[in-house]
Amino acid sequence: MSGHWLDVIGIGADGPAGLAAECRGMIRDAHLVVGGERHLAMVADLLSGEAVAWSSPLGDTMKRLEAQRGRPPAVVLASGDPLWFGIGRLLLERFRPAELRFHPHLSAFQLAASRLAWTLAETAYLSLHGRGLDRLTRQLAHGRRLLILTSDGDAPAAIGQHLARAGFGRSTLIVLENLGGADEARTTFRADEAAHRRFGDLNTLAVLLEADDPASEARGRSLTAGLPDAAFLHDGQLTKREVRAVTLARLAPRPGQHLWDIGAGAGSIAIEWLLAGAATPDHPTTAVAVETKADRVAVIIENAHRLGVPELRVLQGRAPAVLPDGPPPDAVFIGGGVGAPGLIEDCLAALAPGGRLVVNAVTLGGEARLLDLQRRHGGELSRLAISRAEPMGRTTGWKSMAPVTQWALTKEQPR
Repeated sequence: MSGHWLDVIGIGADGPAGLAAECRGMIRDAHLVVGGERHLAMVADLLSGEAVAWSSPLGDTMKRLEAQRGRPPAVVLASGDPLWFGIGRLLLERFRPAELRFHPHLSAFQLAASRLAWTLAETAYLSLHGRGLDRLTRQLAHGRRLLILTSDGDAPAAIGQHLARAGFGRSTLIVLENLGGADEARTTFRADEAAHRRFGDLNTLAVLLEADDPASEARGRSLTAGLPDAAFLHDGQLTKREVRAVTLARLAPRPGQHLWDIGAGAGSIAIEWLLAGAATPDHPTTAVAVETKADRVAVIIENAHRLGVPELRVLQGRAPAVLPDGPPPDAVFIGGGVGAPGLIEDCLAALAPGGRLVVNAVTLGGEARLLDLQRRHGGELSRLAISRAEPMGRTTGWKSMAPVTQWALTKEQPR
């Protein structure tokens, strides 16, 4: 069967009563209905065909659905809107869009926003269901509103304690339990009062962020590149703030693109790439950091978790002997090992057409290498000379940082 055969129906806490008559009819007529055990229990009186609960992992159940292709219609039940942090993304990875038809219910986000009178366009959304709390860190900004899908009844307390440790203990947390159901409930408290609280597993968390000290860095990070150097743990091997901002501008982070950070040091370039590259869960911005020294690898991982991008992949090894596998990079930054034979050539060969290569050098030998590469391949050369004002006795003077020579090249698209 090449056309539509699988209906994906969103269902709320009110069960079949909240479904359109058409959707109830689809469930009643389906030869196979797949869903969570809670969803299947809700529609038990409608079922006439086979009911299958999702397996863990989902692979076996997906195969059972695939076996239904070309046979009588099937239904998948999902919470709320299947295409908003739901099973819809995974189904679209396995089936053609023409095979699917989606019937969304109100999502937990929509219900929560309506209860709180929060406008959807001015609220940020994220799912921490099955994900670490480190992902919350990048969302923190004084005055921001968040709606969060949680994992279970212990999650609001854990999130509140995480916020308090991050300098947002004054934030207001509103736990909305069983949204849309007869036993819907709301509880409000401050993040620094969250410890030891327990709620029903079916809850959505609303957060109004308030920094303990709104004048501090905790008030929220800039939307542009160039975090303070002090934001990173490092041993001195760090692309400094001003140079980092220029480097990120050359790398041009874009949603859903992939970066290699070679000779990553403290991982600052890869981390800011991920912070800058807004993405959706089904189209993530990604990065791999390659670093030779084991102690620096540990620092990169720590920095990634502290700054809210735990998804950063880190490889230990010396490039070009060790280079990432997987998809071709859309951008490559080389901040260390410029003189390694074949490194720049291998990275340029791996780069996707239209991708950006940026190489920084601080030594005369590295600069000579970049001059030669620019002659042979083109691209742009820049010299970044930064001075910072620092105390000099009783007065203030300029202290120059080591100048950086930067080569930036965009790989030509095939003709």
